Amino acid sequence: MSTSDRLIESAQDLLWERGYVGTSPKAIQQRAGAGQGSMYHHFTGKADLALAAIRRSAAEMRAAAEEQLSAPGSATDRISAYLRRERDVLRGCPIGRLSQDPDIVADAHLRQPVDDTFAWLRGRLAEILTDGQARGEFDHALDPDDTAATIVAVLQGGYVLARAADSADHFDTAIRGLLGLLGRAGGSAR
Repeated sequence: MSTSDRLIESAQDLLWERGYVGTSPKAIQQRAGAGQGSMYHHFTGKADLALAAIRRSAAEMRAAAEEQLSAPGSATDRISAYLRRERDVLRGCPIGRLSQDPDIVADAHLRQPVDDTFAWLRGRLAEILTDGQARGEFDHALDPDDTAATIVAVLQGGYVLARAADSADHFDTAIRGLLGLLGRAGGSAR
């Protein structure tokens, strides 16, 4: 792995664990096994490296989501597979946690990949829900955009509840409840 990649990977982990303020250039360098000169050779500073790390985390999240969302099966099967996939629930969502970081939210450049990722996810889910409507899985009264936003909100809220209680059970309960609601939305279409 190149020095640049090690720095980005270290920044990804530290941003997820500690947030922007808690992630110092020195901590990134130590975790990456890189010197200060190497860091500043590849990046103009902490914000530049953080942006690269956030972009990579966003790309990884989209790729992982797309595995389930583009799989064969019904819309419900694909959404269910996405929601139930293996996650480190108690660590939280690597992108969702960034949306709660005041320093990232205050910086338009750092916030942009976070916002873009959630917009992509809502859009992708809305596409799948629309496809499900066309196949007769969901009632046509269901609003795909609103429902996609609800799915994302419940998913992110599930992380928050699980972290607050230090129990993944709260995340699992939120996902089961959401899937139950989706099932009922589909029941009237049949």
